[in-house]
Amino acid sequence: MAFFFALAGKEVWEAMLPGGVLSSPRKAAMPLLATVGGMTGPILIYVGGCLLLQRMDLVRGWAIPCATDIAFSYLVARIVFGAKHPAIPFLLLLAIADDAGGLIILATCYPTGDVNALAFFGLVSLAIVSGLMMKKAGIKSFWPYLIIAGPISWCGFHFGGIHPALSLVPIIPTLPHAKRDLGLFAEEGQPVHQHDALNEFEHWWKNPVELILGLFGFVNAGVAFGSIGLPTGLVFAGLLIGKPLGITLFALLGRLFGLTLPDGMNMRDLVTLGMAAAVGFTVALFVSTVAFPAGENLEASKMGALGSFAAFLLTIIVGRVLRVQRVER
Repeated sequence: MAFFFALAGKEVWEAMLPGGVLSSPRKAAMPLLATVGGMTGPILIYVGGCLLLQRMDLVRGWAIPCATDIAFSYLVARIVFGAKHPAIPFLLLLAIADDAGGLIILATCYPTGDVNALAFFGLVSLAIVSGLMMKKAGIKSFWPYLIIAGPISWCGFHFGGIHPALSLVPIIPTLPHAKRDLGLFAEEGQPVHQHDALNEFEHWWKNPVELILGLFGFVNAGVAFGSIGLPTGLVFAGLLIGKPLGITLFALLGRLFGLTLPDGMNMRDLVTLGMAAAVGFTVALFVSTVAFPAGENLEASKMGALGSFAAFLLTIIVGRVLRVQRVER
């Protein structure tokens, strides 16, 4: 999971570089506002359900339905919208920003023990400084950054009481990188694989991480159907109702303030995109294991994360009902 979040952090950092999709406030404003809605909606649905049913012991799982599984959301979006629809980069930007928000939530709201700020900031700062020194020395391979700075950062997170799965994220900005890299948003004919350390890191670890992440999902999704309970419904409702509703309402709010959707994208596309973003699966499973200890609530919440796969089929149905036009060229 440390390498998975490192790759997610890489996409966020890359998007913030000159020429990236987060480098221009005007381009990023609407998707970022929709991201806020896509996190606020599920939280309100989940916490509201806990309050209504007087089950405050379940509130700790409020972050589970905030998750978006980039891979499966992207896959169903490609099926519905086609390869060249402007909704595709909109969804990717939303998912990247969602990952950034998820990293912040994990770091601040789900400590693994008593938080030791001195150990955390001291060791993580040392890791960042060591990475910057290697960068200044002209070291272009990503391996020294992982082997030297990585363990120092991991110790900082571990002894600081923050989940070590985030330990490689502070190292990512220290890796040498191209001046401009479109990353996930590179169009056909544009160079995708840069040979700087940041991108070599991604291309070396991408397949192993996908394999391990798949195994993680396979193992952690293995719960008995008898484990269905109240957390299942709360997570399920947060994802399949709260996320598309929040994305749509906050985008409408953005229009009131003069923000616009990308050219060629309309509100029907946005509603469909919101449903695609409701596939939580792998990331939601991980947050479940962080939010709840082993037991009935954990198993039931994992069933809700697994049930979010229904959004895959619902996205296709919503796209058909709203007559979303595929764009392949």
